[in-house]
Amino acid sequence: MILSLAPFQGITDSVYRNLFKEYFSGIDKFYTPFFTGIHKDNSRSLRGEEIDIKLNDVNTLTPQILGNDADEIIRFANQCQAMGYKEINLNMGCPFPRVANKTRGCGLMAEPQRVKEIFEKVFNNIEIKFSLKCRLGYYKDTEIDELIDTFNAYPFSEIIIHPRIGKQLYSGSANVERFAEIAPLIKRPLVYNGDIFSVDDFKRISEKLPSVSMFMLGRGLLTNPFLADEIKGVAFDYEERKKRLHHFVVSLYLERLRHAGGSPKIIGCMKELWSYLMNSFEEPQNVWRKVKKINDLSLYEETVEIIFREEKLVHNA
Repeated sequence: MILSLAPFQGITDSVYRNLFKEYFSGIDKFYTPFFTGIHKDNSRSLRGEEIDIKLNDVNTLTPQILGNDADEIIRFANQCQAMGYKEINLNMGCPFPRVANKTRGCGLMAEPQRVKEIFEKVFNNIEIKFSLKCRLGYYKDTEIDELIDTFNAYPFSEIIIHPRIGKQLYSGSANVERFAEIAPLIKRPLVYNGDIFSVDDFKRISEKLPSVSMFMLGRGLLTNPFLADEIKGVAFDYEERKKRLHHFVVSLYLERLRHAGGSPKIIGCMKELWSYLMNSFEEPQNVWRKVKKINDLSLYEETVEIIFREEKLVHNA
């Protein structure tokens, strides 16, 4: 079984990923939040910390691109390969209207002929492994049916499917049954992604997908960073969980502060994480009320200590 961490813009940056590996285990593979704007060779977009090989493990990290232009994807692939990366991933799953309305992300799924043309050109011009993250469709969950032959025609290293449509964003439930219907038809390594918030969720979903051995965790892992460990049978007692989570949150804040040169702008990043992490506590709204309006570094630091001193973790988060 291989578990991966889904990319989240503004949260799962290189600082988060590296510290996560120090405090938790269970995740075998990571993805960068998506890159865009690769308009020329040696693009400046690929010179930051997110992809710097001094700060990232090329053997466990896959850079992701959001785009609908084959030449841009090819440039991205070639630059990542030159850096030493083994694989790139195309984000064809982002559901947000500002992306999809430009026929990028999940919006591409409604144009199967254009998708085929992109893949044809990309696979004829790259050597690095190429994977894909998508949904069942943008407008309806049958759009993926028109893409299955295309998926099977090219040597994708893996295809990650989140079984919702783009128009849902994250409302409703992931359609595991629809994933199970199409899984036997796709002759490429499949990764399931969606609504795994607990070990029980994982067991329920994996039992419906006996042929799938790769799962991507997203919001569930941001809420409970121990989730991958728990799925793989690693147990922590309550005090160890609280201590480890406390140290992780503090270390993440301090490291982000260092990378940002002491700028208070990193509080925004930390609050984005807390919007998920609050659900690891018995009274999540109490936690959120404490952090949501903070804009001062000293007050943030004080509040985190209060939270871990006064608030109780959910015993089986």
